[in-house]
Amino acid sequence: MTRIDMHTHIIPDHLPNFAEKFGYGDFIKLHHHAPGRAWMMKGDQPFREILANCWDARERIEEYARFNTQVQVVCTIPVMFSYWAKPKDCLELSRFLNDHIAQLVADYPAHYMGLGTVPMQDAKLAVQELERIREIGLLGIQIGSNINGLNLSEPVFFPIFEALQELDLALFVHPWNMMGFSEMQRYWLPWLVGMPAETSRAICSMIFGGVFERLPKLRTCFAHAGGSFLPTIGRVQHGFNCRPDLVAVDNPVPPTDYLGRFWVDCITHDAKMLQYILDTAGADKVCLGSDYPFPLGDLEIGAFIEEMDLDDAVKAGIYSGNTLRWLGLDS
Repeated sequence: MTRIDMHTHIIPDHLPNFAEKFGYGDFIKLHHHAPGRAWMMKGDQPFREILANCWDARERIEEYARFNTQVQVVCTIPVMFSYWAKPKDCLELSRFLNDHIAQLVADYPAHYMGLGTVPMQDAKLAVQELERIREIGLLGIQIGSNINGLNLSEPVFFPIFEALQELDLALFVHPWNMMGFSEMQRYWLPWLVGMPAETSRAICSMIFGGVFERLPKLRTCFAHAGGSFLPTIGRVQHGFNCRPDLVAVDNPVPPTDYLGRFWVDCITHDAKMLQYILDTAGADKVCLGSDYPFPLGDLEIGAFIEEMDLDDAVKAGIYSGNTLRWLGLDS
C-alpha cells in the first residue's frame, strides 16, 4: 500500500537573520555547531537541537524508505509561525518558508507535498499569501491552535477560513503557544498535557464558534489524533446539553454532530486508543501522521497499525486515501 505521512516538519538548512533585518524580536536562527547538528536559537537562547533530518531532503527520503513510506506532507515547525511579529515582517518570513517548501516539492515531486504558513495576525495579508500559496503548488496551510492567545472562533480569522474554502486549500491545525506554559514547565508538561488541551481548545472553538457550520466544505485536520477532544467528547457534549446558555451561544448544533466532519492524524502511540479514534472520528477521517522528526512523534511511522486487526480497506484509508481526500486530491 502507498503510504503518505501527512504530519511532518521541515526547516531550511539556513535562515536569514530576521531579527537583525527587522531590528527586533526573537526570530529563530540556526547555529550549525557540528556535522549534521544545529541549534535552533530563539534570540540568544537555545530553543531546540535538531538533526540533519530536519532539513536534509535526501536523508529524510532514505529514512522513510525503512518504514515503507513513500510520501511526506511537510510543513514548518510551529515555533516559526511568528504570529507575534509585525504583520508585514511575518509575511516576509512566511513567504521565505513557503518558497522553500514549494522548491522542495518541485525537486522531489514523488516524495513531498507541502503546506504553507501565513501571517494569521493580519487577515488581509494572510489571504494574500493564501492566493500565492495556491499558485506555487502548495496544498494548504498549517496554523497554530490559537493566535496570540485568541481562539480560532474569533471573527477576525473567519475571512482566512473562508478563503481556504474558496481556494480549495486544506487546513492543518497544530498545537502551539500552550496555555498555562509558564505554570507547568517541569516534567515536559506543556508538551504532555498542554498540547492535547490546545488541540481540544481549537476544535471546540471552531465548533462552538460556528466555523464548521458556516463553511461546510472547509477541509480541516487536527494534529495528535485531535488531542484531548475525542477522548472527552462525552464531557463536551454533556456541557453543551446542561449549560447551553454558556456553550451554545453562537452555534446551536450539538458538538457530536461534527464527528466525521474533520480529519485527525493517527498519533496515539497506543493501538487501543487508535481503535477508539477510528470508531469515534470515523475510519475515513484518520490519516497516517508521525510528527517526524521530533522525538515525541511516532518515529516508526505507524508501525503499530500493522499489528492491529484492521480491514485492508481501513488500512488503505489511513495510509493514503484519507489524506488524499483531506488534501483535495483524487489520487
